[in-house]
Amino acid sequence: MPYELYYWDGLQGRGEFVRLALEQAQAPYVDIARGGDDEGQGESAITALMNSKTAPFIPFAPPFLKDGELIVSQTANILLYLGPKLGLAPKGDQAYIVHSLQLTIADMVTEAHDTHHPIATGQYYEDQTAPAKARATDFLRHRLPKFMRYFERVLAQNPDGERHLAGDSLTYADLSMFQLIEGLRYAFPRATARFALNYPRLTALRDAVAALPNIAAYLASERRLPFNESGIFRHYPELDMTGH
Repeated sequence: MPYELYYWDGLQGRGEFVRLALEQAQAPYVDIARGGDDEGQGESAITALMNSKTAPFIPFAPPFLKDGELIVSQTANILLYLGPKLGLAPKGDQAYIVHSLQLTIADMVTEAHDTHHPIATGQYYEDQTAPAKARATDFLRHRLPKFMRYFERVLAQNPDGERHLAGDSLTYADLSMFQLIEGLRYAFPRATARFALNYPRLTALRDAVAALPNIAAYLASERRLPFNESGIFRHYPELDMTGH
């Protein structure tokens, strides 16, 4: 049976980190939100499962993955589950290193999101523009370079391969780093204009992932939704500044 991926339609969001792993592995999956209600899919299927009184596990919010009767939620946890099945995670203790890197990526994704919604996710961006500018300025001046310098150092100190965050083969953390960099470049094109100069190893990793045949085919397909101002990474020119 194909995996069932539950995430809101119309945006990449956190579900995209899971999609990239499924696409790279050519694993059969159904993007539930993009199906029809008459097929038991669509966004109504997401809310139905979240509000279910009989499901074996009730997820708090998308993304979550259904594999048979098993329901796994939280992006990093889904990838921890899928990694060994898809050949995108090392064996033994190295698996926890990859998971740690994924959790750190998740931390940065949250901080990137909070640049445009620093007060409340339930409020419109336009209702919190002034605090968003302050939050974005701090993020771009301090937090983004701190995270990126860390990941650059991880690559430099990996004895098995500078184009992999851990070990000597592709993992889901490498795919997620590609997505993180793409999102940051979309949201902050001015601030990331010198990204390749400042972080050459991360740029090489990003380029290597983009060149993978399965990923390249996915990026060129209609399945890859464009970034937009409803997702995690949003481009508001007033929040962008020159820098990293």
